[in-house]
Amino acid sequence: MGSNDVIQACSRNLSQKLTQLTMSQSQCTIYRVHKHLRNVNMKGYEPEVVSIGPYHRGKDNLTMMEDKKLCYLHLLLQHKNENIENYVAAIEPLELEARKCYAEHISLNAVEFIEMLVLDGCFIIGLVRKCNMIYLREKNDSIFHMDWIINSLQRDLMLFENQVPFFILCKLFDLIEVPNQHSRLIYLLLNFFNSLFPGKVYRDSKDRSSAEIKHLLDLIHSNWHPSFDWLDFEKNKKNEKKRWRFVNNATELRETNVKFKRIEGVSLFDIRFQDGNMLLAPLTIEDRTESLFRNLMAYEQYFGDNQISYVTDYVKFLDCLIDSSRDVSILSWHGIIDNWLGDDEVVANMFNKLTDSIAGPGIRFVYADVFEDVNKHCNRRRNKWMAKLRRNYMNSPWAVISILFAVVLLLLTVAQTVCSILQVV
Repeated sequence: MGSNDVIQACSRNLSQKLTQLTMSQSQCTIYRVHKHLRNVNMKGYEPEVVSIGPYHRGKDNLTMMEDKKLCYLHLLLQHKNENIENYVAAIEPLELEARKCYAEHISLNAVEFIEMLVLDGCFIIGLVRKCNMIYLREKNDSIFHMDWIINSLQRDLMLFENQVPFFILCKLFDLIEVPNQHSRLIYLLLNFFNSLFPGKVYRDSKDRSSAEIKHLLDLIHSNWHPSFDWLDFEKNKKNEKKRWRFVNNATELRETNVKFKRIEGVSLFDIRFQDGNMLLAPLTIEDRTESLFRNLMAYEQYFGDNQISYVTDYVKFLDCLIDSSRDVSILSWHGIIDNWLGDDEVVANMFNKLTDSIAGPGIRFVYADVFEDVNKHCNRRRNKWMAKLRRNYMNSPWAVISILFAVVLLLLTVAQTVCSILQVV
């Protein structure tokens, strides 16, 4: 083979591989969490009771729910008086498109892969319908007899790696309910996940097209963000060229006359700083909170597209405020953190580790202006003097008592001196 032949053959091979690479990468929507992020907390990304999709399929600790998937499918077919072939026939044409959504090679053959999509999709739809419509539940359905199972299912179904493409759910929903009523499917799903959110949810009034939704975690992320009347996009673009620095923790901020106040009725992400007051919406910390934040931040790492990463920015903000259990205690005292875990030290450690191996905050940091205003407040001479006074002379009850005693003693000395002078006169 001549040199020209080698060049042409090599060029054709590389061109073909580049074409395949471009096509496959553009369609990937379901990834595995990368190693560095996973190693920080492996359990935060792995399902507890149910496997959805291929990445965690077949694990021993998840076999119990496989029987429940079959049971749900059986009852669905009975209720609809339909044949399973209708569901398989609807999903089979979507097999290749669904495979391309996964970043890793899926070793399942066509039969196994389609079977997985039908079982997992019908289980999700059956579950959210029963949550919303009590009359559909069977009396002996263990899922609705124990709250912990529902809690674990809410957690597992939002995991970054535990997903099926959303268009699979839409196709199955067309068969189970009325065709092309995907807004109802979205309503049922958001209603199911409602108690998973640790704070106030703000949803855009504009309905997102089902064709734009990648999977359930994408749906959750797109329906939990700052209110747009609070977020100034034009101002946020200017922050790309602005240099900002992080704020101190809650203990140090309080020393510089920053007051923490709880605000109601706004999105969890709507943090403001006005007249020395830091206004924050209440945040509930429970067993699933860390996993929710971790998976949403993982989603933002893979699908940032130079957009604003609300969750990553919010968690970084709290990481700045919280260094120790004392900071958690301050925020809890003001009603900002509702700690269901009980131990303030556990909450502090959680936030200190949440942003490990996470890229960001980016140049479009949501809270850049808040940070700037807080730092300006803290750098005022009066506030720096107050911080020094509190840190050096009022850092314990005994120190405060000593200062008060010294002041009283000084006043008594002055009074005695005045009286002595008056007696002489």
